[in-house]
Amino acid sequence: MTATDLLKGRGVAALLGLDWPIVQAPMAGGITTPALVAASCEAGALGSLGAAVLAPDRIRGEVAAIRALTRRPFAINLFVLDEPDRFARDGEAEAMARIASWRARLGLAEQQPPARVCESFAAQLDAVIEAAPAVVSFHFGIPPAERLAALRRAGCRILGGATNVAEARAWAEAGADAIVAQGGEAGGHRGTFVGGFEEGAVGTMALVPRLVDAVDVPVIAAGGIMDGRGVAAAFALGAQGVQLGTAFLACDESGAHPKWKAALAEADARGTRLTRVFSGRPARGLVNGFMEALRADEATVPVYPVQNALTAELRAAATKAGEIEAMSLWAGQGAALARPMPAAALVARLAAEFDAAVGGLAGSADVAGAAGAAGAAGTAGAAEAAGAAVSAGAPRQGRGTRA
Repeated sequence: MTATDLLKGRGVAALLGLDWPIVQAPMAGGITTPALVAASCEAGALGSLGAAVLAPDRIRGEVAAIRALTRRPFAINLFVLDEPDRFARDGEAEAMARIASWRARLGLAEQQPPARVCESFAAQLDAVIEAAPAVVSFHFGIPPAERLAALRRAGCRILGGATNVAEARAWAEAGADAIVAQGGEAGGHRGTFVGGFEEGAVGTMALVPRLVDAVDVPVIAAGGIMDGRGVAAAFALGAQGVQLGTAFLACDESGAHPKWKAALAEADARGTRLTRVFSGRPARGLVNGFMEALRADEATVPVYPVQNALTAELRAAATKAGEIEAMSLWAGQGAALARPMPAAALVARLAAEFDAAVGGLAGSADVAGAAGAAGAAGTAGAAEAAGAAVSAGAPRQGRGTRA
């Protein structure tokens, strides 16, 4: 029996009705196309639709497109936000002045304040409850208890994002089926909602075991995981699953602009860092001209989602023009390890690399002193240990899964 045999169908895979305890991260902004979500699902992972910026009718349309491509379980993710009219609009004039030259460079007209700064979270959630996917995940906070209850009545499993122990405990108390531990290495927006963002930027290696020890629900590791070595490390830390975003960003089915995908290969030269200048909330991305030009304004741009709305037209125009220096190139610290391939090939490779990584650990132990039959036993023992790590803390049983 190989380590891969022990990985398949274990941990959150059993909980969510998957072949592999692997989640394709829900990246908003058109990255998680129906093709990417469905391909991930068909490969046995959990494909996820990033619906945070989608209007309710668009959510319904994307769900229909996904279900036309797969009958397997998939997830929808939302950002937990106040309603659009609850956000203070102070500082918009100054914020628009800061980006005026960038807009002019892209041929955009003089900017007017946006009519509203985000979609209605309540209306988005209504659409999700109506769609009743197998899994719903949340970023930026915890919805009201009655809304979580409505999701459960619809048969949905609930994943809650956490960047620290306090958030994980809050999600466990709210009845989450599993908790996504977002390490500081992760690309995209930070999900912190208890405490400060700096305190919530804990690395995955430190965060996962702390959450595993703090709560009695399965933990899914996210942040910096790019290949099977990262998967093995996550399970060694006690995780019951892994979530990968940047690794799937490079996939053929991803909606990322080709220049964005190409820039991942330059990540060692460009570097990544957290920035507020695109959206008003700390988010990790590849460093580019826009981030550098507005670096001095990091602390003074309006909060999310106001700044996000103010830069939306600029970012869309930059994407259309292929102007990489004005795109929000969200990516994690492991971006340079991204590999272009179909999503199904990535899932298969992750499983194979997990097996090799566990075998490599056994080989290292052999070099250190074990030999012959003892070395063979060590390899078997490493595989058994991997299986024990995956299956430890059996996930709660109950509602079935659906597409």
